[in-house]
Amino acid sequence: MRKVLYILGQLTDGDVDLMANLGRRHEAAAGETLIHMGKPVTSLFILLQGAASVTIAGGREVARIGAGEVLGEMSMIDRRPPSATVTVVEPSVLLAIDRTALDAELARNMGFAARFYRALAVFLSDRVRNTNAQLGFGTPAKGADLDDEEELDESVLDNVHLAGIRFEAIIRRLSKQA
Repeated sequence: MRKVLYILGQLTDGDVDLMANLGRRHEAAAGETLIHMGKPVTSLFILLQGAASVTIAGGREVARIGAGEVLGEMSMIDRRPPSATVTVVEPSVLLAIDRTALDAELARNMGFAARFYRALAVFLSDRVRNTNAQLGFGTPAKGADLDDEEELDESVLDNVHLAGIRFEAIIRRLSKQA
């Protein structure tokens, strides 16, 4: 759930509505591959229900992800193909936002673009800091508890309640499409 809290917490209600309007409900069966390592990403996904596995070369699982995770965000930043494969491991429901439609909206709407890219930058910065600390590089931030993966940065905590409300609103909205 952590990733969606970072991202939706940085956006406005209007931004979240815009993303929901650009997206569509996608029901994925266990075994469906959403993102293929080395192949361009065609959609940004928000996992609303279910679970997926992230694997790297050789099929080694590096993460198991659940509701609230955002998939394909790294390729939104640098346009390189993904370095991992994401496969659904149980029946799942996702918000799938077409990459072309999202790119067009980001080019047209500078305010949304600024908030969207800032949200991605905040999340990815936190991920790099935590990874570095887990690998023994650098020093953890004062008061950081690296054993607690769910702990959020104080600057993100201010908007967590809004992010949760926005996440629930997306789920309610898409359940009407079912």
